[in-house]
Amino acid sequence: MKKAILLVLLILVTAHGYLFGNEGLKIFISVDMEGIAGVVTRDDEVIANGKDYDYFRNLMAKETNAAIEGALAAGATEIIVRDSHGSARNILPESLNKNALLLRDWSGGYMSMMEGIDETFDAVIFIGYHAKAGTPDAILEHTMSSKNITDVSINNISMPESGINALIAGYFDVPVVFISGDEAICKQARDMFNEIETVAVKKGIGFAALNLHPEVARTKIREGVKKSLQNVSKYKPYTLKSPYTLVLTLMHETLVHEKSMYPGAIRTGDWELTFKSDDLMEIIKAFHWMH
Repeated sequence: MKKAILLVLLILVTAHGYLFGNEGLKIFISVDMEGIAGVVTRDDEVIANGKDYDYFRNLMAKETNAAIEGALAAGATEIIVRDSHGSARNILPESLNKNALLLRDWSGGYMSMMEGIDETFDAVIFIGYHAKAGTPDAILEHTMSSKNITDVSINNISMPESGINALIAGYFDVPVVFISGDEAICKQARDMFNEIETVAVKKGIGFAALNLHPEVARTKIREGVKKSLQNVSKYKPYTLKSPYTLVLTLMHETLVHEKSMYPGAIRTGDWELTFKSDDLMEIIKAFHWMH
């Protein structure tokens, strides 16, 4: 009798994983800081020597933990967190949920905020992300380098960091299923990906922001991540058709001149560089070294 009951339970557990497809998920979480609830300014809050940096790095870890908790509730069994802001050494190891692995610091390679992603992952989550350079009513908007870049486009699509990073994930056939940040980046993500779960933790009003309470933001992130991963099969990897054309608009003449030396780069405007390739990873490499 006991053996029969155990067999039935085993069948039910196996069937649940087969039917719902959310058992044993491997999840990649890329975490930035500008899109964390409450963050509104650079020097005091997201730079390592800022007077409020320690407070906001703690909120960054807590929002990441909320995402991890949502992923675990949806059946994730392996979670990699990529610290993707500034020095890439913002999240203190003991502040992170022990069920996740933490990738800290920059390797010097071109994968940057997506370092560690490969084809073995089931889904990607973006936490604390921000809108692209020049976006109105957006908090600390920029694209990779706030001092160097005006715009980045690939195949005539102007990209925020989430777009570039989603293309890297798509190269490995992994979908981006969730993003949190301000309302501006959530809208940009929906426009790009069509199907994605979003949580806006704040709304930009000029240079100010109307913020959710951090606990409310974390609850929404936890629930949003869980919801997205329980329906992971409906999300599709973000891809563009080859050949690829990267157009990079920089802010300074010296930068344009210097970066035009990259093999294959062509100066196509006063502040503009263009690079073409049939291989997306060559585009990503060029972008990494040219900005």
